[in-house]
Amino acid sequence: MSVTLYDLAGADPALRFSPYCWRTKLALAHKGLTVETIPWRFTDKERLAFSGQGKVPVIVDGERVVFDSWAIAEYLEVTYPDRPSLFGGPVGRAHARFINGWADSGLHPGIARMVVRDIYGVLAPQDQVYFRSSREAALGATLEAVVEGREQRVEAWRALLAPVRLVLRAQAFLGGEAPSYADHILFGTLQWPRCVSSFALLAPDDPVAAWFSRVGALYGGLGADARTV
Repeated sequence: MSVTLYDLAGADPALRFSPYCWRTKLALAHKGLTVETIPWRFTDKERLAFSGQGKVPVIVDGERVVFDSWAIAEYLEVTYPDRPSLFGGPVGRAHARFINGWADSGLHPGIARMVVRDIYGVLAPQDQVYFRSSREAALGATLEAVVEGREQRVEAWRALLAPVRLVLRAQAFLGGEAPSYADHILFGTLQWPRCVSSFALLAPDDPVAAWFSRVGALYGGLGADARTV
């Protein structure tokens, strides 16, 4: 039996861009589980009613329904202990939890302010109405105004990745010589803008870009082969 994953999609059902869903897709692939993905859109709230909430990722694994990327990773680790570990033990889990919080609070806000108008452009019409009104209310400006000056702001955002560059000087992955869920977290964060925007957040010669390519090539090229704009 395969795991079912509800996965955020654009107007093109093949364009899947949620950073959190990408974390889950890589975690499922890391565990070697067979997955069926179902495209879900912002205005499809009723399709997730069975989960008791309204956001993706959501997985259905037999009788179990689990939502939230971190909760899903923990569930997979406990439920499939005979498969490759996502964390490599309690210390690795604590390390990944830090990366999870850092990415969400430190990296995501800056990314959103650089690509939010591009996200709007890949959405289905019914989602565009919802997305514009909700994001403009949250950001306090039009989507167009929010992204203005991103060419000047991107260098400051790139500086936030300095700790990752220091780690990658000593090892191939955040998890060490092999990838761990910490790598999946950061990959999902950077895959999000790659899928929806042609604006380059990473410089081509950035060591993080080389790491991103390495992770994208894992699991049969799961991340590298993703549909992009």
